Amino acid sequence: MDQKQTLVIVDYGSQVTALIARRLRLSQVFCEIVPAHTPLKTILEKKPSGIILSGGPASVHDTDSFLPESGLFTAGIPVLGICYGMQALVHLLGGRVESSQKREFGHADCFVSAPTRWLAEIWQPETPHTVWMSHSDHIATLPPGFVTVARTGSIPHAAIADEARNFYGVQFHPEVIHTPTGAALLESFARRICGITQHWTMRGYLDDMTPKIRETVGDKNVLCALSGGVDSSVTALLLHRILGDQLRCVFVDNGLLRLNEAKQVLQTYRDTHHLPLEDVDASEIFLSRLEGIVDPEEKRKIIGKTFIDVFDQHIKNTGKTFTFLAQGTLYPDVIESTSPHGGPSATIKSHHNVGGLPEKMNLTLLEPLRMLFKDEVRLLGAELGLDPSILNRHPFPGPGLAVRIPDAITPEKLKILREADAIYINALHEAGLYHEIWQAFCVLLPVQTVG
Repeated sequence: MDQKQTLVIVDYGSQVTALIARRLRLSQVFCEIVPAHTPLKTILEKKPSGIILSGGPASVHDTDSFLPESGLFTAGIPVLGICYGMQALVHLLGGRVESSQKREFGHADCFVSAPTRWLAEIWQPETPHTVWMSHSDHIATLPPGFVTVARTGSIPHAAIADEARNFYGVQFHPEVIHTPTGAALLESFARRICGITQHWTMRGYLDDMTPKIRETVGDKNVLCALSGGVDSSVTALLLHRILGDQLRCVFVDNGLLRLNEAKQVLQTYRDTHHLPLEDVDASEIFLSRLEGIVDPEEKRKIIGKTFIDVFDQHIKNTGKTFTFLAQGTLYPDVIESTSPHGGPSATIKSHHNVGGLPEKMNLTLLEPLRMLFKDEVRLLGAELGLDPSILNRHPFPGPGLAVRIPDAITPEKLKILREADAIYINALHEAGLYHEIWQAFCVLLPVQTVG
């Protein structure tokens, strides 16, 4: 991937920062997220075509708030500030940001105030355009060189521009679905303002990753944790295509799988895709370590550590030397476990592929899908020829049924949940609804007795 065809998104702590990347990639624009504390030198080394400053919960007046380095504005690179990012832009370039008496949250009608290359052909003058607001500070005075290009009934500077320097800012959030034209606005910034012409595809990603994986692995062997889900399946097929006999896949039955899943996985990958696959029944050790555990976060960490222990023991049993452990970790897994690459966003949950792993491991992680979203993984899987029945499966969490039982786990509860989930999913298939729903599953709630 030509680095000049890249957008860099600086994360200032918004929990929807990932949606900016999501919208751009749906428009086949490659982008990546870096934390707010990333040095400008590091960002510029990526040779971005443009930089987006995300929203965030802070105020530019907070003493501990993250702000861009001033050199960003003399680097000759287009900049788009979103909400807090816009306020940071204004604050550093000589404008004035003030605190509002009341936080604005929800839909607003935006009107074009002045023509701009960015909004042209997307927003028509004097036509109301719905946007989503979520802010407490607002722009009181514009910096020199800026003009207002859109306003709302309560916000005079809803969108601003300095077209001579290609600096833009919006008070609203174009990345969320509540701003219907938001995706078009982001793509317009990428293509019309930043000049990105390249269309990022999974074929391009495959071509890009192949030499990188070969260089990283060298002549070493890779152990791949294959669960049968979309993510690990695409990881296994990708690595098998690139590495051949250097890859060994291991399917671990942790006792937390869906009904008949172990049998289906082994048949599919051995018979259909001819992967080098070994299976390990470790259900007893997983269930014994989870006995009496109720907290879902603790369950995730126990399961993550137990997987590593099982892999280590399996390697000892085979007598073969492995250097890498391959996992189907995705970008959302990383974002949910920490903010993107360590930024200021709040942790939502740890993922067993990320936050649940022990600090010290005998294997080096290899995560070729780490920068991809789920739909991108499915597109890559189609490129690799993955069976559609697996490619279009509903997401299944790494910790399996353990996190769908919000209580202590017992064999009886697992049996009930497996059978209930199978009945429900079969009903969706029979009704022709399975592929119309992104995800559906059963949860076994604790039984409470009254009296």
